[in-house]
Amino acid sequence: MHHVEAAHLPWIPLGELLVRRGLLERWQLQQALNERAESGQRIGEVIVERGWVTPAAIAHALAEQYGFPFLSLDDEELDPEVAGLLPEALARRYDALPVRFIDDDVLLVAVTDPTNVMSSDSLRVALKHNIQLAVVAEPDLNRAFTRLFRHELQLAVEEGGEIEEFAGDDDEQEISDSGSAAPTINLVNAVLKRAIEDGASDVHFEPQHKQMVVRARVDGVTRHLLAIPKNMQAGVISRLKVMGGLDIAERRLPQDGRVTVRVGGVPMDLRVAIVPTTHGEQIVLRIFQRGMRRFDLSELGMSDAAAAQFARAVRQPYGGVIVCGPTGSGKTTTLYAAVDALNDDSRVLQTIEDPVEYQIDGVNQVEVNPRAGLTFARGLRAILRADPDVILVGEIRDEETAKIAAQAALTGHLVLSSLHAHSAASSIERLKNMGVEPGLLATSLNVVVGQRLARRLCMSCREPYAAPAEELSALGREFAHVELYRAKGCVECSNTGYSGRVALYEVMAIDGKLRRLMDASTEEIFSTAVAEGMTTMRDEGVRLCFEGISSFDEIRRVTGDRVS
Repeated sequence: MHHVEAAHLPWIPLGELLVRRGLLERWQLQQALNERAESGQRIGEVIVERGWVTPAAIAHALAEQYGFPFLSLDDEELDPEVAGLLPEALARRYDALPVRFIDDDVLLVAVTDPTNVMSSDSLRVALKHNIQLAVVAEPDLNRAFTRLFRHELQLAVEEGGEIEEFAGDDDEQEISDSGSAAPTINLVNAVLKRAIEDGASDVHFEPQHKQMVVRARVDGVTRHLLAIPKNMQAGVISRLKVMGGLDIAERRLPQDGRVTVRVGGVPMDLRVAIVPTTHGEQIVLRIFQRGMRRFDLSELGMSDAAAAQFARAVRQPYGGVIVCGPTGSGKTTTLYAAVDALNDDSRVLQTIEDPVEYQIDGVNQVEVNPRAGLTFARGLRAILRADPDVILVGEIRDEETAKIAAQAALTGHLVLSSLHAHSAASSIERLKNMGVEPGLLATSLNVVVGQRLARRLCMSCREPYAAPAEELSALGREFAHVELYRAKGCVECSNTGYSGRVALYEVMAIDGKLRRLMDASTEEIFSTAVAEGMTTMRDEGVRLCFEGISSFDEIRRVTGDRVS
């Protein structure tokens, strides 16, 4: 048994290869090398995270660097029996997948990092065949894993059998395959793995008359995962309650809990919410992945003018910065980008959050705990006694918190917070309804940002079409023969037609005429802001349609009658 060696070619560092190919600028390479030295990441990971080079380009360069062929798994008919020669745990550990036999004893193995596999004796021993490596892009391999290992969900349901009781778990649990685990544990683990692999933000376990339906929210839209037989419902609910540290015997009242799990070694925080329904307890898991990449202000996707207004407001020594939108609209990402921009030794930064979604070095973060009496209002009062310069209030939910935050913004603190409101203009009415005086708003607010998240069209399968007159009219255009793009669906986007999301922003700076209009109606505030140059979320959606980044249907779904 042996490993097929790479071709003997002059070895060139990956970054240098990318520069020579014209895919990377020299300054970008130097910045990536500096970041690698600080973070310990591989150079390819840094470059891809920055969005400078695609994963496919990295894979092509690695193949050239080590003299292996490049392979596209989307073009391969994957055989589960061949793939099964390597246990899933090892496949994911080494990012390696057996693809097919080249001849009777040589197995073609797709890898994302040849250096990781070439140094692995355990992988070669596990396969028990001579192997030839081919390099694939990481997203390509992940899609193949999803296609091959999705059958675990159905197998877990079929093998369910009797439901067992569960003992308490450790505070941090590993979500992995375990043949000795109870069937319901295997099922819950498989569901969580699948949802996290799909990039879900929430998982819904919804009891119905004859079954329990499991759905996951991906890119803001829920999709069906599987249906669990009714006889397994009680066991699944018990398992999820145990994971969240909740009362198994209580079935009539809502409960909230949390659990930390590891999926493939990556820690995840899950918030568990239970609501009693007519067919049993509904359970929703909200997924927070620790250490997810945050964005710089320049990377948020605002127009140049909006970004300049927002940055100017954030750089003020005091005042209020409000980001508004519905749940899941990216408000936290925007606020954390502002915190990162302000995070230096010259300022004391304090946060009060529910929950702490990202842990940031140099920032003092507090998590609310209503059961212990630590609410936003009480925590904010305590923070004000701790001599902060910048305060992040995760959300303004009530009159007390709103008034304290506004007073703090007026008395020398920069206060960042989020608010549930439909638009930047309507947030003023929302704050007034909470009891904040218009005069206090006029003197304390720097800027209000409204935002939404729209799904990006999959660039691999988006489909051009001639936009009908009614769509162009809804978009505010009277041109004829305009080409827009719509969703189609392919293997790369799980047949949804969309991949990833893009933010729509409207940045309303509170200055000039607007400071004198805090007691006016939402309509008057909105029209004045537009007259003063504010780009609306509707305008941003129209731009994304005409640039082919998103579709008319998606923008209409996200903004509703703000487009039509």
